[in-house]
Amino acid sequence: MAKDRATKTQRDDSAALEDLDRKTYERELARLHAELVKLQLWTVHAGLKVCIVFEGRDGAGKGGVIKAITERVSPRIFRVVALPAPTEREKSQMYVQRYIRHMPAAGEIVIFDRSWYNRAGVERVLEFCTMDQAKRFLEVTPEFEKAMVESGIILIKYWLEVSEAEQTRRLKDRIHDPRKVWKLSPMDLKSYNRWYDYSRARDDMFMATDTPWAPWHVVRSDAKRSARLNAISHLLSQIDYQELKREKPALPKRQKPHGYKDPDYPFKLVPERDWGDTPSR
Repeated sequence: MAKDRATKTQRDDSAALEDLDRKTYERELARLHAELVKLQLWTVHAGLKVCIVFEGRDGAGKGGVIKAITERVSPRIFRVVALPAPTEREKSQMYVQRYIRHMPAAGEIVIFDRSWYNRAGVERVLEFCTMDQAKRFLEVTPEFEKAMVESGIILIKYWLEVSEAEQTRRLKDRIHDPRKVWKLSPMDLKSYNRWYDYSRARDDMFMATDTPWAPWHVVRSDAKRSARLNAISHLLSQIDYQELKREKPALPKRQKPHGYKDPDYPFKLVPERDWGDTPSR
């Protein structure tokens, strides 16, 4: 009965989260964006090295959360790393080698949109590596991450948890929405019918790599807007940052033209359309 009550509570909570209206979402997101800017300035000032990992099934909302984090900050400070499939040369290297080169230096926040945990998930499930290789990865990863943390990197790991029904809805949406067709790959389709293989892989990953120095944080992501706000709010709580005192700048006076006149030049102007009538292109 207790389990039934917990499940019902989770369903009710998810339904409530789905009701978050756009106005509330945009207001709270703007507030969190201001905090992310403070974090950015402090990261540069204090020389922090921050590494954020986002993992989850296809359609869990990783890209949406990352976009919400980065849309108002500098891409030179907040770097997003989304690596393609490894080349033949990279396949011959030490597994984590291609990830190490993207680790943050002082004053940087690096966000991995999928990470070295590919070996624990997609590579294991779709048999791009052997089960022995996947097991060995889980054995050595805690020490690898411990070395990261001991080097001064603030490592924060998120798993976005999406339900079967919501994943199905989102992947179908990618099929029919011309803005999202690029998000659906043949590999996504192969992965779709292996839900429980992924569940077992996720469970093994948590068991082996949820450590005191690099714990996993799970974000329930069926409600996209709430998931984004929850993830950003939690991220901000994981880093000890301060607001730097800054004088509000004032715009200086413009220089005088000193005889300058706009040239009589045939600029190739972009056509100005009447957007009341939707053009074909």
